[in-house]
Amino acid sequence: MSYRYAVERTDNSALAGGHVLRSAPGFPGFPVRLASELFQRAMVHVGRETVRLWDPCCGSGYLATVLGLLHREEITHVRATDVDADAAHLAARNLRLLTAEGLAEREEELRRSARDFGRVAFVERAVAARNLAADLAARGGDLPHEAAVADVFSLEGAVAADLVVTDVPYGEMTRWAGAVPEGDPMGGLLASLGRVLPEHAVVVVSARTRRIALPEGVRALERVRIGSRAAALVRARDVAP
Repeated sequence: MSYRYAVERTDNSALAGGHVLRSAPGFPGFPVRLASELFQRAMVHVGRETVRLWDPCCGSGYLATVLGLLHREEITHVRATDVDADAAHLAARNLRLLTAEGLAEREEELRRSARDFGRVAFVERAVAARNLAADLAARGGDLPHEAAVADVFSLEGAVAADLVVTDVPYGEMTRWAGAVPEGDPMGGLLASLGRVLPEHAVVVVSARTRRIALPEGVRALERVRIGSRAAALVRARDVAP
């Protein structure tokens, strides 16, 4: 089966961290085209026209917000969680950009910065926010979302999500935190997700590494390697303890 990038917006500069989406030191972004490709690959395996999306290691919420903006027609709800309260707060601010009101607020904020600092770049970013708002409206309008503090290793209760896409800590700018299982954080993460997700759900895990190490006996639906990043797609029922 062949895949192609289906990102209609050929210029993705508006989605760069710190442009319209908010960024902060210690919260890395994610390649936009790779995010879209992983999403599209996963949708084939989910087998549904629309999905509820969840990023359980969301950091700034960048990945979840970008996917929401790019694939509004296919996503009905976005959930972003992180064990770090500061991260969850920043994610909530970025997820608000999945609404017309949030994008209008961001446009005004950028225009105010342009007036205060006299920089053309802020005007260009404000225009980008307005364009994203028009695009969001054309693709279906406001996208329901939520951000919360949660330890991915200590999840309880069912989570209504069909697709998980997450970029896990890889030891440079980010580190594992919470009730991290000694020696096997990836296995602990997948087992925890398998406990709370519907059996049909698909989990996409990415990291800056040569290969994602999966628990013994778990076969990936697909593996992807682009540049310095690797990703693995697995079925939730296959990683449930």
